[in-house]
Amino acid sequence: MADLSIEFCGIKSPNPFWLASAPPTDKAYNVVRAFEAGWGGVVWKTLGEDPPAVNVSSRYSAHYGKNREVIGFNNIELITDRALEINLREITQVKKDWPDRALIVSLMLPCEEKAWADILPLVEATGADGIELNFGCPHGMPERGMGAAVGQVPEYVRMVTSWCKKHSKLPVIVKLTPNITDIRGPARAAKEGGADAVSLINTINSITHLDLDRMVAFPTVGGASTHGGYCGTAVKPIALNMVAEIARDPATAGLPISGIGGIGNWRDAAEFIALGAGSVQVCTAAMLHGFRIVEEMKDGLSRWMDEKGYRSISEFSGKAVPNTTDWKYLDMNYQVIAQINQDDCIQCGRCYVACEDTSHQSIAQLIDQQGGRRYEVIKEECVGCNLCEITCPVQGCITMVPQKTGKPYMNWTQDPRNPRAESAQSAVQSTAQEPAAEVAQN
Repeated sequence: MADLSIEFCGIKSPNPFWLASAPPTDKAYNVVRAFEAGWGGVVWKTLGEDPPAVNVSSRYSAHYGKNREVIGFNNIELITDRALEINLREITQVKKDWPDRALIVSLMLPCEEKAWADILPLVEATGADGIELNFGCPHGMPERGMGAAVGQVPEYVRMVTSWCKKHSKLPVIVKLTPNITDIRGPARAAKEGGADAVSLINTINSITHLDLDRMVAFPTVGGASTHGGYCGTAVKPIALNMVAEIARDPATAGLPISGIGGIGNWRDAAEFIALGAGSVQVCTAAMLHGFRIVEEMKDGLSRWMDEKGYRSISEFSGKAVPNTTDWKYLDMNYQVIAQINQDDCIQCGRCYVACEDTSHQSIAQLIDQQGGRRYEVIKEECVGCNLCEITCPVQGCITMVPQKTGKPYMNWTQDPRNPRAESAQSAVQSTAQEPAAEVAQN
C-alpha cells in the first residue's frame, strides 16, 4: 500500500492534505475536528498584531454553474478577528495534543522589522512546525500596506522573508499572490530572502456577480460592495500553471512548493504534486462539503498510487515538470486528427456546430433520406484543435488520434516558416529543451 506521509521542508505530516489558512482553521475547535477527520496538517488562519482585524457582514459570494454548483467562491473576510493571545494559546494546546500533524502558523504584519521580530518568538514558543507569510490576501489588507501589497513587490518579499529567517528558527513558507504579471519574480525573491518553501496560489481579485435591481455586487454590505478573493474549482488551471512556472524555473529549482487553488479531490492533488508540489492545501472544497472529504482524497490517491506503482509521494512529485515547456519548443511536426466513434455518437450535432461556426469546418453533417444524421471528420481539413472533443457530451466518443507524419521533431526556433528561426548550430543546441514526452513520441 502506498505511503502518503511526507516531509515538507523539514515538516513531517502523515499525508499531503493540509487545510489552507482560512475560516476552516480559525480556531482550535475547527482544527481539532479537521485532525479527527484525517487531515495531515493545517495552516492556522492568519495572525496579526493586536487589536485584531474587524470583519464586515456579509462576506462571501459565489459563481454558480448548473444546479447551483459552486464553480468559484469569493470572500472579503480579513485575517483573524480574535486576539493574538487566544490564538497562540490554542495553537500551543492543539500542537501538544496532535504532535504527529503539521501545524503551520500564517502571519501578516506591517513591513517593519520590529513587528516581525516581536511576534516570531511568540509563535515559535507554541511548538508550531513552521510559519507561512501571507503575502497574497487581495482585499482589505493591501489597503493597509500588507498582503498582496507586499507580494506584488519582489523587494518587499525578499526583505520580509530575510527578517523572518533572521528572527526565527522555524521553516519559512512564503505564500504568493497570483495578482501579478509573472509569478516567478516573487518566488525568486522569496528564495533569495532565504525562504524554505513557497505556497501558491492565494486568491484572485474578483467580483462574482451583481444584483441588477439594486445595482450592487455581491457580497453586499449595506448598499455597497468591493472586490474580493476568488478561489474554488475555477482557479485550478491558473494555480497549476503558476506552480509549474516556479517548478521549472532554473532560479527556483528545488524550492519546495505547497500547491493551493481549486483542489477538491485526489486527482486535483495528484496533478499539483506531479507539477512539483510537495504538499497541497485545501479550503473551498472543505467549506462547501465539510472536513470528511479528506477520506476520499486519501483513499483515491492511495489507490491510484498503488495502480501506478508509486510507493511514496516523492516518487511522482515533479514528474510532469520535464514535459512542461515553452511554446517555442513544442513539436511543430506533431499532428492529431479527431475521430468520432459512431457507436457512441448520439447525433446531437454539437461538434458540428462548434466546428462549422467557430473553427475549421472539418466535420461533415450527413443526412440520409429518412432524416437521420451522421457526423464525420473531414481529415484533410482537421487541424487537431480538440474543440469537437471538448464540446462532445459523451466522454470518449471523440478522440484525438496521433498521425504518422514521418517527420522528425522540429520546434519553432528551427522551423523555416519562422522568419526569426535560429541558425543551424543554435537550433541543434535548442533541442536540449525538447520535452521528454515529445522525444518518446518521435
